[in-house]
Amino acid sequence: MEYNNIVVQVKEGIATITFNRPEILNALNEEALKEFSNALDEIHANEDIRVLILTGAGEKSFIAGADIKQFLTFNTLKAKLFSEMGRVLMNKLQELPIPVIAAVNGFALGGGCEVAMACDFIYASENAMFGLPEITLGIIPGFGGTQRLPRLVGVSMAKELIFTGKMIPAQEAKNMGLANKVCSQEQLMDDVIKTAKTIASKGKVSLRAAKQAINNGMNVDLTTGCRMEIDAFALCFTSPDVKEGALAFLEKRTPDFKGSLKE
Repeated sequence: MEYNNIVVQVKEGIATITFNRPEILNALNEEALKEFSNALDEIHANEDIRVLILTGAGEKSFIAGADIKQFLTFNTLKAKLFSEMGRVLMNKLQELPIPVIAAVNGFALGGGCEVAMACDFIYASENAMFGLPEITLGIIPGFGGTQRLPRLVGVSMAKELIFTGKMIPAQEAKNMGLANKVCSQEQLMDDVIKTAKTIASKGKVSLRAAKQAINNGMNVDLTTGCRMEIDAFALCFTSPDVKEGALAFLEKRTPDFKGSLKE
């Protein structure tokens, strides 16, 4: 599919979506959101893709937030529909069966920060800046920011960031648990791809089971979460990857996982 606002590439089982509106710091409008949603559907349907990377074009911005110009045309109903579009899309991203890494190469503000938080984890360049500055526009985050940020950094820290609208640099984001790693701008994609290749070498069935067990378990009590884990653990044994992994371990070789994710 042809896209105007994003670039989709697939190489060696790793897909990369690049938000490609550098003239406005990769800000999101409705068209960009729809293209992003379609790209996620295509990636979900491609059995050969094992990992997804999200990043932004240029060296200044991952996604600088929503395209503010469109807010001038919003009424209450339009705002609700736009927020609902974002909610559905962030959930689709979070629930993608394969691991998703955000390579944050600059500003990750508002909707951009919300996209990054819906990924499985974040690597950031040294010049990256994170924030949910919606309060400075007289609104609040609308793509899940008020819900995901407290789960990542704690309620008190999330309230400070959302109430003040301030931006924080990459190292501070790492220190509070928002980002996993800080890299130089030049090294960012190399480090992300290295990690993506490591993940891609693992079994798709076990990766899916692990992701679902973690994500679903975060919304329930510990006992229920552990029961979910038991079911996910057992379902791994429907895949030939289990036998391959055990044999590779006993034979002291690298496993060659080929299990399918088809329903």
